[in-house]
Amino acid sequence: MLLTPKVTTDLDPQPYSEIIDVRSPAEYVEDHLPGAINLPVLSNQERAEVGTIYKQVSAFVARKRGAALVSHNLSYHLNHHFADKPKDYHPLIYCWRGGQRSHSMALVLTQVGWRTTLLGGGYKTYRTYVREQLAQVPYRFSYRILCGLTGTAKTAILQLLAQAQAQVLDLEGLANHRGSLLGAAEASAQPSQKQFESDLLSALQRFDGTRPVWIEAESSKIGERFVPQALWQQMKTAPCVEVRASISHRVDWLLAHYDHFIRNPTLLKDKLGQLQRSYSKAQLQQWYDCITQEKWTELVRSLLEQHYDPAYRRSMRHQYTNQQQNYDLPDLSATSLQQLVKALMKTEQAMG
Repeated sequence: MLLTPKVTTDLDPQPYSEIIDVRSPAEYVEDHLPGAINLPVLSNQERAEVGTIYKQVSAFVARKRGAALVSHNLSYHLNHHFADKPKDYHPLIYCWRGGQRSHSMALVLTQVGWRTTLLGGGYKTYRTYVREQLAQVPYRFSYRILCGLTGTAKTAILQLLAQAQAQVLDLEGLANHRGSLLGAAEASAQPSQKQFESDLLSALQRFDGTRPVWIEAESSKIGERFVPQALWQQMKTAPCVEVRASISHRVDWLLAHYDHFIRNPTLLKDKLGQLQRSYSKAQLQQWYDCITQEKWTELVRSLLEQHYDPAYRRSMRHQYTNQQQNYDLPDLSATSLQQLVKALMKTEQAMG
């Protein structure tokens, strides 16, 4: 009996052997279904070539050229990725809108004898699903907001909470940004807004609605990525736990965790130059002089006192007003952070 691909629009988890994104690598990098692998039937350059032929010559000639390229790429995937797949292999396949690219692979695989399922509407169906879910899912949970001045080890505390089996939503990790002027990751760019939202939804869907979710106090924009409105509204009204530490301990913490700027003083000066509309030339020059003279402790302390701490206090007055607990840390040692996490977990359990 000749098999034919099945078509579905159901995005609930299914026991597929793999999820295959056949779009170009550039499309895949921008966003893709969680767990999907990229087996493009047209490369970035090939897709552009076929599109140019379609516009400048004719649809027929473009389809003919596209078919040749797709056949070549499918042959490569069959000889490599699919070479050792068992008889019961069953992938979910999708392209941009469930059109020719995904059908091309699905038809070939079904002729081999494998069951295949196509995502009806392709990536566009998934993207609609993500937007709809992000408008609803954040309301399923209660939240605890971890607040504190810059340098109070909030990210490290969240990581320890996660290790203690608390539910933690690491927005900075998902956005690949530490949420401030100097917060860009050292070696990699932020994900696209679409990928950020996909990863965020995937994280939320793993949580238990009967337990609170811990989040660091953020603005509605982390680097260049925006927090979805439903989640942002929930964050602003959630109870806050503020962590406090002396400025000397915060300076030491920041020097240890932002040392890539010390290794690249030119980049640091460029970043601080973005503050020229907010601070006098004299203030900026003072910071530049500290960098040139490698007065790192003086620089960090001044940045905290003149820029970060005032900005934080303004943000708290306007965005996070439901402050319920304060914890004063004697230092930011591993022991102190562990003791804090134990206290936070005890409070969480007491609150049910």
